[in-house]
Amino acid sequence: MNQPPGGAESDKRGLRKEILGARKRLHQDDVHRTSSVLVSRARELPELSEARTVAAYVSVGGEPGTLPLLDDLHARGVRVLLPVLLDDNDLDWGRYEGPESLAAVRHAGRMTLLEPRGPRLGPDAVLTADAVLLPGLAVDHRGMRLGRGGGSYDRVLARLERSDADPALVVLLYDAEVLARVPSEAHDRPVHAVVTPSGIRRFPGGGKARRDT
Repeated sequence: MNQPPGGAESDKRGLRKEILGARKRLHQDDVHRTSSVLVSRARELPELSEARTVAAYVSVGGEPGTLPLLDDLHARGVRVLLPVLLDDNDLDWGRYEGPESLAAVRHAGRMTLLEPRGPRLGPDAVLTADAVLLPGLAVDHRGMRLGRGGGSYDRVLARLERSDADPALVVLLYDAEVLARVPSEAHDRPVHAVVTPSGIRRFPGGGKARRDT
């Protein structure tokens, strides 16, 4: 079905508002409990448990908590890369070396983010990742992900595709955020898997290699 001009983006904005509202109503205890469960669930996913390098992110607000997972990966000797938001909305990367390696950075007009203190590795550092954890608000049965709308991870995915890199693309969500359908546009790319507190769901259409077959 053809979307009217602006239709998909308008639908995305409405869905983002709805999901972000639901996340704001979550109690912090629920967020912490989810974080603990997600670590054990993520270990069940070979793309994460067997990865040598994982590009991830530090959760903020009501997002499913990622810090316990980052610590688990780091403790197992995985090279963990975290994003640094640039002025043009692109992402640089630095290594995660434990909670003490993070600094709170306030970006103009945005929320405060926890970013790595260490050396910047450049936007192309993500190309070395065996798996990329993508922040998201929802995913559907096709693996289409709804992001926050800033466009930073669209750039990451485009960079991976241009470079012929094909890491596993994984999103961490609450169970209620796995939907029947997410509005999508031509530039949107499906993920390989979603990890929720109740388990893992894979999407056969996810990733560049799967799109090409």
